[in-house]
Amino acid sequence: MEQYLPITLLFFLAVLFGVGSFAVSRLLAPRRPSTAKEAPYECGIVPGREPPVRFPVSFYIVAMLFIMFDIEIIFIYPYAVTRAPLGAYGFWAVLAFSVVFFLTFVYEVARGGLDWGPIRRSRSMVAEAAMVSPERTLASTLRRVGSEGRLPLEGDEEAA
Repeated sequence: MEQYLPITLLFFLAVLFGVGSFAVSRLLAPRRPSTAKEAPYECGIVPGREPPVRFPVSFYIVAMLFIMFDIEIIFIYPYAVTRAPLGAYGFWAVLAFSVVFFLTFVYEVARGGLDWGPIRRSRSMVAEAAMVSPERTLASTLRRVGSEGRLPLEGDEEAA
């Protein structure tokens, strides 16, 4: 047990230093708040308006996925270099590690975290049937801009 004494002592000193620093700064720091001190600092530029709308959480989740896949690549590279000595155990360990990361990606895609555009509503079949009707022709549905004074194209007898 005495082999863990230096680690325990170092942990205790780290906690003591953190708590002590926090307590001393609270006791000795001046408390003179002003609007200038409480305003957000933006590279020396005074903010002229309220901050824009917050980023959606999906943005941060995609960033975390990016970091997770970077970590996966960092762990897979040493396996690829020293694959032979690790044998089957190394293969199954890396496979299990990759499956966990892949399942998080599948979960995020299924949850819609990568859909950045507006939500698309499915069209009803009644509207689809109205779009494809025998009364509609090419000339009745297309508006040709700039065709005044031009000769009609072949097969455009209705437009002429």
